[in-house]
Amino acid sequence: MVDPSAARDTRSRLDMQAIHELLTAQRRRVRKYADLHSAPAPTTRPAQYPAPPPPSTQQLLDAMPTPALLLAPVLDADGRIQDLLYVSQNAAARAYAAERFARTTMPTWTDPVSAYDRFPGMAATAVPGMIARALREGTVQGPETVEWIARTPAGPVRINDQVQVAPCGDHVLAVWERGHRLHMAAAAQQLVRVCWAEWNLGDHGVAPSGSFRQVLGLDTDAPLPGLYDLAEATAPESLPGLYQTLYDVILRKRTTECELRLRGPGARVIRLTAEPLRIAPGSLVWAVRGVLVDVTAERRRRDAAERAEREARLQRKHAEAVAEVAGALREAVLPHFQDELAAYGLEAAVVYRPDAREAGVGGDWYKARRLPGDRLLVALGDARGHGLEAVTLMAKLRYALAGLAYTEQRVEQLTQWLNELACADGMESTATAVIARYHPEIGLLRWTCAGHPSPVLLRAGRATQLPLPPGGPGLPVGVLPGATYSAATVSLQLGDIVLLYTDGLTERRGHDPDEDTARFLAAARDCYRQAAPSAGHDDLLDYAQRLVARLDGPHRTDDATLLALRRIPPTPGRT
Repeated sequence: MVDPSAARDTRSRLDMQAIHELLTAQRRRVRKYADLHSAPAPTTRPAQYPAPPPPSTQQLLDAMPTPALLLAPVLDADGRIQDLLYVSQNAAARAYAAERFARTTMPTWTDPVSAYDRFPGMAATAVPGMIARALREGTVQGPETVEWIARTPAGPVRINDQVQVAPCGDHVLAVWERGHRLHMAAAAQQLVRVCWAEWNLGDHGVAPSGSFRQVLGLDTDAPLPGLYDLAEATAPESLPGLYQTLYDVILRKRTTECELRLRGPGARVIRLTAEPLRIAPGSLVWAVRGVLVDVTAERRRRDAAERAEREARLQRKHAEAVAEVAGALREAVLPHFQDELAAYGLEAAVVYRPDAREAGVGGDWYKARRLPGDRLLVALGDARGHGLEAVTLMAKLRYALAGLAYTEQRVEQLTQWLNELACADGMESTATAVIARYHPEIGLLRWTCAGHPSPVLLRAGRATQLPLPPGGPGLPVGVLPGATYSAATVSLQLGDIVLLYTDGLTERRGHDPDEDTARFLAAARDCYRQAAPSAGHDDLLDYAQRLVARLDGPHRTDDATLLALRRIPPTPGRT
């Protein structure tokens, strides 16, 4: 069996060998080209001509492309600089002054003048120290960033330049560049973590930008890495991409890019965009110019997003599986009413809407069935939670109530027993419910409330909430062992409709429960007036569906159930 780590090491060595051979072969081609196209050395001695007179100091200064000042330091008895005298300046310095101080009139001079008198702020900068070191050590100082405020008749002007100072006999020569441009370029490179470099393929030399080492994560004094050094610093999985990039640039003469994951701590990721530099149009590639961007943070965010997406897909599949199981369980345990209750003078229709944000099903449950003595058990509840756990709890409570109802005890006792069962099942087994027994021979509905919205009576188009049992609503089942419940009664007339519903149909976040109830009553009344349900199960179901559609909307944060019961004359066939 092949060791995977050994196979990776072999592949890495082959990739490094391929990169080395590619660079070595191109170096031979560049040197051969240079040998063929180099100008031959002259074979005759050039003629002797008299040398022209040397240029003056001012001519030398004006020939310099950067601003320059010739300064004479004034020293005290201890050799410390007391002042600096302007001796001369070049054309570039005059142009600089015209640009920087364009909105003011700077005095001119013909004789040496004090720099400190002209610009007092200069004395507090690094310039005097640079001049002192240049005179003492006889070496060029800088470049250093010099910042100071020059006060002019038009207002203060901020100076920000890169200054160099060189000794020149008893004088010093100060040259500078617009430092803020250089500083902004360096700051921009650091801000976006970008740099560039040119790799000479003839001698493996490197000409980088200032942030080259920083982007690659190198120490400030580390040797500049050539292309092969860059390959050695690259993780094995990125070597094929680097080889292909170098191949495309050097041999195919194309601009291309790749991502390099570097070795070492931090797993730094660099995006390299490289282009060929040719000696002449159509000739071979002499150098590779590359822009390198540190995309480590971007790559980490992308990797995290991909992991989150994978996790979300797994969670979605899990949720779909849970919803499928929970839906199948709900379908198996909840009844689908047709005309089975008509023999007892009652029609029933139910509408259920799941909470789409969750697993697609919740803990709403209902029951309507015949009991011994030709009475009917009617119940609607809302078990805590969502998904499979809620459906499981719902099934437990529903089947437990069905069994308890056969004891023929009063609904108060049934509700109390159901509470004890839920309390014994654990802290999570809580639910609200309305539990009722219907006496068809007298049209009497006797019901208890365990923390649930009260039923609504719809009579002749008028919707009213049924009065609560004495003592008000009881606690939800499963909250407190030993809780007691009382019952209320209502006599139903032919055509009366009783609406039992869960709070998911009316409850809105931040709204008052009384407002939610009033909205339900108004919707029940309006739907009835728009089209009163005719006789038959289908018309009652149509009314229930229209009422749910009126109340439903994006505000809903739970599943919702509406159970509609209508008293009708008993039909033959009762057993």
